[in-house]
Amino acid sequence: MTAAANEFDPAELQGGLLMEVENVHERLREARSRHRVMVGSPFAETSSGIMESGVTVLGYDECQTVLTHPDTYSSAIYDKIMGPVMGRTLLELEGADHRAGRALVSPSFRSALLDRWRAELVAVVVHELIDSFAPRGRAELARDFTFAFPVQVIARIMGLPRQDYPRFQRLSIELLNVVYNWDCGIAASAALKAYFSGILAQRRRNPQDDLITMLAQSEIDGTRLSDDEIFAFLLLILPAGVETTYRASGNLLVALLSEPERLDALRADPGMLRGAFEEALRWEPPITTVMRVTARDCELSGVAIPAGTNVSVSVAAANRDPKRYPDPDRFDPARKNIAHLTFGGGPHLCLGMHLARMEATVAIEALLHRLPDLRLDPSAPTPRISGMAFRSPAALPVEFSCC
Repeated sequence: MTAAANEFDPAELQGGLLMEVENVHERLREARSRHRVMVGSPFAETSSGIMESGVTVLGYDECQTVLTHPDTYSSAIYDKIMGPVMGRTLLELEGADHRAGRALVSPSFRSALLDRWRAELVAVVVHELIDSFAPRGRAELARDFTFAFPVQVIARIMGLPRQDYPRFQRLSIELLNVVYNWDCGIAASAALKAYFSGILAQRRRNPQDDLITMLAQSEIDGTRLSDDEIFAFLLLILPAGVETTYRASGNLLVALLSEPERLDALRADPGMLRGAFEEALRWEPPITTVMRVTARDCELSGVAIPAGTNVSVSVAAANRDPKRYPDPDRFDPARKNIAHLTFGGGPHLCLGMHLARMEATVAIEALLHRLPDLRLDPSAPTPRISGMAFRSPAALPVEFSCC
């Protein structure tokens, strides 16, 4: 892999991922008020029948039921959705295979390692990025910060050479765009697998203190990960380790910067930051939908669902269900008892959620500390969160006193 000649604007590649759909939450709210589980989609004009259109689950309890009953609601659908670009990942593995695969990779996210990464990797990346724009007195945080820091953290955790970061960033977005640009996604997958193949061979010859070496050496009861399993895991943590963190960080910043008193309250009590991030994950989940397919005939909220039906679990609708949360459309950083479904649930609960939480809190805390008068740029358009399957601000123009 050769480095890109110049830095690039991540927004240029995200026309599909940030697809404009007007009034996303309003449409979900209206659909949920009529159906806890509906045939078809709130975003489709008509439904052609349950087997063709699938069902969308909109209520919190109903979504939780789907996520926690894998024998009925199978994750095997991801083999068709992401299998062509990622290979066979933990997303579609089930039962004993899923437990075995998860056990082999879970040591990569143990708490002691996360504590070390916090100080040695995440904080270093975050402060380097802030250093790059702090003297200017203004920045576009989506381009300069929220997109850049989780990609660089993952690259450093993998032990990738620094000169490869720009190309790695571009390929990460191109991979995720496979649902909108098939050829682009497949090409990015091939390029990343070829790149990781060379790195993995190097690590087997000369082990390093990094994630790829860890995966190469992982063993339980004499079983090791195959090369294809390692590649699949590395490709999976791009959306899991990058998309969630950067979009959720941007969504939290929109909520905070839009109401300056919220920023003042966080500066006065930094202990509120963790709760504010959880509330942002509930209020504007970066990835709004989880997919399942029914493994048997079943019924949910009075809807008979045949085996083989695609099930869209609307995390965004569940997280704003008024039966679960009072005043659910309001961002409230002091909200208690936040049990959002943004990281999924059941056996497929996101393995990297603790890394995402740690990265985001380190990043936002550093921004508030380093730029004490951080504010929206009044000369630029007001940032807004957009997208349907993926949601985040396309731009976050801010200004602050030079430092």
